Amino acid sequence: MPVRIPKAGRTEVICFGAAGVAGFAPFYFILPGAEERLAAQTLKWAPRWERNITFFKSPVERGMQRITPPVARTVQKIDEKLPLEKIAQRADRRVKKNFDLLGWPRT
Repeated sequence: MPVRIPKAGRTEVICFGAAGVAGFAPFYFILPGAEERLAAQTLKWAPRWERNITFFKSPVERGMQRITPPVARTVQKIDEKLPLEKIAQRADRRVKKNFDLLGWPRT
């Protein structure tokens, strides 16, 4: 009895479609007149994209304003906990030591 291949899910279809578009885009741009067709499509679709983007713009800005302070505090805590300066100084010493061992001039 032959083995049946399961039906592709929505995510698989989207991924394969995106891969196909990305894979064949260079061939599309090689064809003559591709720039004119792309310019025409941009003129047609740009106003619609701008309307849709403005629909999402204000909620995203509000979310960013709400999230920014806690993220900044977390980054500052991580910077204080990590010994980044010591690590950088050790790496600098090692590089200089290796240059001296190899006889290369330091700059």
